Amino acid sequence: MKLSPLVHQFFDQYLPHTKGVSYHTVQTYRDAFRLFLPFAASFYTIKVKSLRVEHISTEVIIAFLEGLENDRKNLVNTRNQRLAALKSFAKMIRFMHPEKQEVANTILNIPQKRTQKRLIGFLYQDEMLKLFQAVDLKRKEGIRDYALLHLLYDSGARASEITTLNLDYFDPKKTTLAILGKGNRFRLIKLESKTCQLLQLYIRKYRGSPHRLYQNRIFINQRGQELSRHGIYRICRKYLEKALPPKRLKNINPVHSLRHSRAVDMLYSGCPITKIQTHLGHDNIQSTILYLQLDLNQRRHIQREFIRHMQSVLTDDSKIEELLQWDNEGDLMVWLDSL
Repeated sequence: MKLSPLVHQFFDQYLPHTKGVSYHTVQTYRDAFRLFLPFAASFYTIKVKSLRVEHISTEVIIAFLEGLENDRKNLVNTRNQRLAALKSFAKMIRFMHPEKQEVANTILNIPQKRTQKRLIGFLYQDEMLKLFQAVDLKRKEGIRDYALLHLLYDSGARASEITTLNLDYFDPKKTTLAILGKGNRFRLIKLESKTCQLLQLYIRKYRGSPHRLYQNRIFINQRGQELSRHGIYRICRKYLEKALPPKRLKNINPVHSLRHSRAVDMLYSGCPITKIQTHLGHDNIQSTILYLQLDLNQRRHIQREFIRHMQSVLTDDSKIEELLQWDNEGDLMVWLDSL
């Protein structure tokens, strides 16, 4: 059986319709096959279009995975992600082409490689305050970045989830936000009043003019397009480098650290683990239980200061007061120029 029709079936039918996976999952699996198919063809000294299902052997897959680590210098996590794509393909073969079940089982029996779990890099509450203070609100994108950082922390959302936020997902009256997470599943979370006020201020006054394709997106970049994952990463990295010393940034993921910080702060507040799981959108509670293994040094005075910041209204925020004062001065200059 030729391999190419099955690959088309996998991406055109099985993933989007039978499984209903997200766009990001399709892209990840596509990248895996763009690497694997040329490798397999080279392994057998044939063209990609000549590959058959029988060519997907344990030998070629193991060689491919080893090549990812040794030649491309990929991490073990990346190796395991590529293997996961091939295993998903094997499940489709077993489901839709049972006569090839033996080939599918061969792929599914390949074990993932164990890897050391990385330290959970999170920010303490005083560091979160420094991060917020690092934003210059007088810059053109200042309010957007300020609102974005607050939302990333408050919601605990992934960068990919922030990029797909639409205006109608946000309900300022109920202070809720609907987030489209993994597996195309929505979760509804409550936001702090300050985060809601910042989002309203940004949307009403500082959100740029989006292109027609992106007119429903909440966060817009300077080109009028939706803010990408890489854009969010760069924004977080910029302000983290301003707020924290280089040594502290060593184990900090620019975006995911805010997600971890939210989970840790919910633990500070005594939230049950199931509530944290729901808030973060974890499929498996084992992903949430990892936070229980942290040795948390609770600094109550810092916690009280941070809670005051998150629960304060915008007029109590010194950064916002500074912006309003600057805006008023700007209006005065315009008025004087008009005389």
